[in-house]
Order: sequence, then structure tokens, then C-alpha cells
Amino acid sequence: MIAIDVNLLVYAYDTTCPQHTQARAWLEEVFSGGQEVGLPWQTISAFLRVVTHPGVAGGRFGMVDAVSIVQDWLALPNVRAISPGRGHWTHFRELLLKTNARGNITTDAALAATAMEHGAILYTNDRDFARFPGLRWVNPLEGD
Repeated sequence: MIAIDVNLLVYAYDTTCPQHTQARAWLEEVFSGGQEVGLPWQTISAFLRVVTHPGVAGGRFGMVDAVSIVQDWLALPNVRAISPGRGHWTHFRELLLKTNARGNITTDAALAATAMEHGAILYTNDRDFARFPGLRWVNPLEGD
């Protein structure tokens, strides 16, 4: 399973973003492929927060449209929302302590813990995830 970080989703829907074309093509390929895709609830809520925020630059959506986008994703046969489960605290605590995480990095640690708990590879454009031991992650916008 792959799990997706919010930055890739925002890039795919923000036409003013320099990474838009590449992120959109990647996302369409992933969503139309056969691989299982997990959208962590942290990612879904962050997407809704960012794309509906009136103070953030770029093409923005009303909540009805943003919710419709998420609904379309979750209706795909290979896509599902993933939640922290019973082992989440164990993974989360370990990542926080091993990396001496603070401030905004604690949110990244929570997302990493969710991916790890589900045995997923986290797809993100954020190099900060390299700090978490045991997390498998890929930047799909790098290389090619």
C-alpha cells in the first residue's frame, strides 16, 4: 500500500503551483492503477484545510467542491481512508523520542506512524520524513 502526504494532493489541485503538472500526472496514474492507496485521515483533513483556506495563495475551492474531490477519491476501488489504529501510539511515541521531534515535526511523526502501522510506503515531497527511522518513503516528483 502507498500512503499519500497532503503536499502531493495540494500540488495536483493547485494550478499555480510549479509542481502542479507533474503532481497531477502522478496522482492520476496512482489513482487509476491497481495498487492499493491509503489516504490517512490526517492527509484528508489537511487537504480540506489548505484548499479551502481563503488566505492561502493559489486556486482555492469552496468546501462543497473540496469535499466532492475527496469523495471521488474514496469512491475509487483501490483507494481507502486509513486511520491510526491500536499500535499507533507505540509507533508515534517511538518516532517522537528517537528524533527528538518538536513543533510542526510532531504532525509529520503522526503521519509517519500511521503509514508505518499500515505497512505503507509514504509518498511525499517533504524531505523532513527522512528523519524517521523505519519509515519507507518516496518522493515521486524527484528523478525521472
